[in-house]
Amino acid sequence: MSYIPQILFIIISAVAIWFFSKKIMTIRRNILLGKDADYTDRTGDRWRNVFLLAFGQKKMFRNPLVATMHFFIYAGFIIINLEVLEIVIDGVFGTHRIFSKAGGVVYPYLIDAFEFLAVTVLAGCVIFLIRRNIVKVKRLASPDLNGWPRSDANYILITEIVLMTLFLTMNAADTVLQQRGYGHYGENVTGNFLFSSMLHPLLGGLSNSALVGVERTCWWLHILGIFAFLNYIPFSKHLHILLAFPNAYYTRLQPMGKMNNMQSIQNEVLYAMQPELAPTNATPPDKFGAKDVTDLSWRNLLDAFSCTECGRCSAACPATITGKKLSPRKIMMATRDRAEDIGKNIDQNGEFKDDGKTLLHDYISVEELRACTTCNSCVQECPVSISPLEIILELRRSLIMEESNAPQEWNAMFSNVENNFAPWKFSPDDRDKWLQEMG
Repeated sequence: MSYIPQILFIIISAVAIWFFSKKIMTIRRNILLGKDADYTDRTGDRWRNVFLLAFGQKKMFRNPLVATMHFFIYAGFIIINLEVLEIVIDGVFGTHRIFSKAGGVVYPYLIDAFEFLAVTVLAGCVIFLIRRNIVKVKRLASPDLNGWPRSDANYILITEIVLMTLFLTMNAADTVLQQRGYGHYGENVTGNFLFSSMLHPLLGGLSNSALVGVERTCWWLHILGIFAFLNYIPFSKHLHILLAFPNAYYTRLQPMGKMNNMQSIQNEVLYAMQPELAPTNATPPDKFGAKDVTDLSWRNLLDAFSCTECGRCSAACPATITGKKLSPRKIMMATRDRAEDIGKNIDQNGEFKDDGKTLLHDYISVEELRACTTCNSCVQECPVSISPLEIILELRRSLIMEESNAPQEWNAMFSNVENNFAPWKFSPDDRDKWLQEMG
């Protein structure tokens, strides 16, 4: 009978890890729906981005107060998982605080550090809940977060508060039992911990059996909560906890204002200016721009799945600020939604069956795309350098070059560029006359 908790723990752990791995492989498949692209250059600069943007959260510190709170939540999430490792080992082998024997006098200081982080996570989550639901910071209360996205953020914050409370309560009950010398708790004395010891007055009046019940209940709920959180992450905006690192590595290294031009189009301009260079058997491209997520690159889709929906891009977007329909955050959310819908289509049918929908028009409207000024504010503000602009440009390219869908003013400019090599309705010879006049 004494092995039943261990067997139960191993089964629960295996099931949780299996479900998590399965979902992660599905997300990987959905990201790879995009076209192939090579991002293997300048590995030194890419690793630098990983350490500065993903680990160091460099861009977040433009707002030092919010960044500090976010950093403690992030650090707490990463570092407290070392304590989870001990819980997992204890659960598998039926031990109790196995690291305390190897850690010696260092062990209490490590737990103190974990508890400090737990308290900062608690405080940070409470403040973020207040910012979202009471203060209602504008970028966190905009309409593009209505429904699940807003609830998702609240669920995550509440879950982290519960997990940290369970962790501190577990430690408090454990150390009270140590002081009483009760059972195996008295055989493995670690001493009091910095913050959980403050809860002793609340637990001191409980009997030993009740304290064991509190400690075991918190232990099980804490680890089960972590397993549940692990499997919730792939369905939530907090997937960025995992994807921020590869996304920072594969981010574009070119200057933000540099657009990815189509070589075939550049050649057309060159051949118009130097017809003698035009090949006689040039093969036109199959498609101009992107109409659906499969026309984007896999890195564009990685951007979409890495988005934390923080809204800093939309808060900085001049189109959003002036009341236009465009929201860069919504562009990323819509791209992710379309990739997931195609993935579900493949899962149901074994292969993709045309559903009559595309990213362009059905998920992102023409009005949104035309509102973009290509100013790059969204890219500049994103903490992990996600680029909604790349997706917008590819969709606009499809609109104009595949559908000839552009405002009349744009069409006039395009015609002038094609015929006169400039946006103005003057021939090259007429444009040169001003030089003679100036002379």
